[in-house]
Amino acid sequence: MSRPCPQTLLVLAISMALSAEVLADPQSTEPEKTLDKVIVKADPLGNDVEGLVQPATVITGADLDTKKSNTLGETVTSIPGVTSSYFGPGVGRPVIRGQDGARVAILANGMASDDVSNVSQDHAVSIEPFLADQIEVIKGPTNLLYGSGAIGGIVNAADGRIATAPLDAGLNGRAESRHDNGSNGFTQLLRTDMGGDGYALHADGVYRDNEDVSGPNGDIANSAVQTQTGAIGASLFGDWGYAGASLSRYLNEYGNPAEPGDAIDPGVTLNMQQTRFESKAGINNPINGIEIVKLGYAYTDYQHTEFEGSDVGTQFFSEGHQFRAEGVHSSNESHKGAFGIQAQKKSFEAIGAEAFIPSTSSQGAGLFIVEQFTKGRMKSEIGARIDRNQSEADGFNSRSFSLYSLSAAGRYALSDRVDFTLNLDHAERSPVEEELYSDGVHAATAAYEIGDPDLAKEQANQIEIGLHVHDERYEAKISMYRSRFKDYIYLSDTGLEVDDDGELLPVRQWRQDDSTFTGYEAELIYKISANSFDHQLRLFVDGVRAEIDGGGNLPRIPASRYGAGWDWQSGKWQGGIGVVRSDAQNDTADYETPTDGYTLVNANINYILHDGDDASWELFLQGSNLGNREARSATSAIKDLVPLPGRATSAGIRVYF
Repeated sequence: MSRPCPQTLLVLAISMALSAEVLADPQSTEPEKTLDKVIVKADPLGNDVEGLVQPATVITGADLDTKKSNTLGETVTSIPGVTSSYFGPGVGRPVIRGQDGARVAILANGMASDDVSNVSQDHAVSIEPFLADQIEVIKGPTNLLYGSGAIGGIVNAADGRIATAPLDAGLNGRAESRHDNGSNGFTQLLRTDMGGDGYALHADGVYRDNEDVSGPNGDIANSAVQTQTGAIGASLFGDWGYAGASLSRYLNEYGNPAEPGDAIDPGVTLNMQQTRFESKAGINNPINGIEIVKLGYAYTDYQHTEFEGSDVGTQFFSEGHQFRAEGVHSSNESHKGAFGIQAQKKSFEAIGAEAFIPSTSSQGAGLFIVEQFTKGRMKSEIGARIDRNQSEADGFNSRSFSLYSLSAAGRYALSDRVDFTLNLDHAERSPVEEELYSDGVHAATAAYEIGDPDLAKEQANQIEIGLHVHDERYEAKISMYRSRFKDYIYLSDTGLEVDDDGELLPVRQWRQDDSTFTGYEAELIYKISANSFDHQLRLFVDGVRAEIDGGGNLPRIPASRYGAGWDWQSGKWQGGIGVVRSDAQNDTADYETPTDGYTLVNANINYILHDGDDASWELFLQGSNLGNREARSATSAIKDLVPLPGRATSAGIRVYF
């Protein structure tokens, strides 16, 4: 008889914990909220994490301090169902339940980041995780609220650059300095907020200078990262509401480790520059029945240059405008809702010998409404959205798409501590520039990519069921989902090759097929207290299977994972250790290589030097991949060329004031 796999054992353990609670205390009609109420800023209804019907995770506070990394993708990989596209230490876009690129919306304070990270895996996200107050991940289709690009979920980084409420203190902030021995690099952070009667001011900045990162078998060549970013912001408040604006600048230079170069041909580096202006306003009680109307506008001017040594290779330019307005109403305590409009306009241009996408312009607008009802044990939510998107490219006919999204969800309190959830979604997505118009050598992925200007819109129907326990001592979640896509768009290896100056490159074609994603996630956090020593145990497991309905697998799907972690605190000391096992990925697409499994061990320890009313100082030491294992991510386009970083430790000091 074969032994059950570790994932099965973990799911059974978490299920048993859930079952025990389901059978207990069937009398209550109102779920007891025992967790800290962390408001999800990407939710227009202002729900906390527990109040959302959709599966969501928010990383904040000390937990975020421990997890933050150079890239947004690496920062959120500890969340079940979330991984990173990983294109070296300087680039990593979040992957949610196997969905990446144009299917995962990357937001800064609820507005699109408007970079070009969805065009290619080697393009970095223009969001600095070290400056975030909290990072929110909402899984599954969220294009009901955020449009076509959120069919797989959203990741929202809230940084407080525009304050929407008066400050608790006249002056506060945080600063941090750390050294990473894996890259012999330094990261410096400073953020300040100050305010008085009716106003608030904000300033922040990060400076990072990392050399090539150590790999398990020596340095990863051409993996250095240098980042400079900062912003200023100001807000006004009154009984009428709030209004504010911010101006930020993001500079990022990093190497492409897939093209490290040699003595004859220099390596490829990328130099990113982004300037962003953003404004927000909230008007309280503008008319009877409307609690608040929120307005937002963002302008983004983005460019990056790919250098081959000191020579300019390809340049990318993008300019974007976006506007969002939403109104929130509440007829009584059991009913609230939101409605709004979202519009965006974007131009994109690539110049150079390797410009494999023509100049394009796109625009779109959408209307949405979501209504939430609470009655006794039941909380339900329904919503709808309609969008109209248009895309034009030099040398191609204009394409227009009408998109419709519908959502129905419910959460039923089985007891004081246990909720059952059901989510049903229909979502649609229009194809984006690289899928429609690519035609040429894509040097970053060492391939010749061909788009299809006749691609149809992508449609998905999803069902998800979940069980959630929220007690004072432990929290457990388990969910299962299935998404059926009509005309799923993906980049397929054709098996053909093309000669590029003596180098044979694979030919990859954007194509469509009906496909099905089936997955599961489970997590258990058990809190233990023993006098002055507090500690907790965490177990998690996740997995997703992505198949083409006619036979075959979709490419670059994350492997299943399972792991355990232990966190503790005693007096001025706190720390933790975690172990994550990623299985081998053998369910590969045609011409895609399998990925070996690997185990990563991470740890951290902090010591509070001073904890007073004026400031709090702490020393920290963090270690990653302590076993120095060779690990390659199944979601990475360069997994066969570049491994994940090897053993590294970072040490530093941070202060909150």
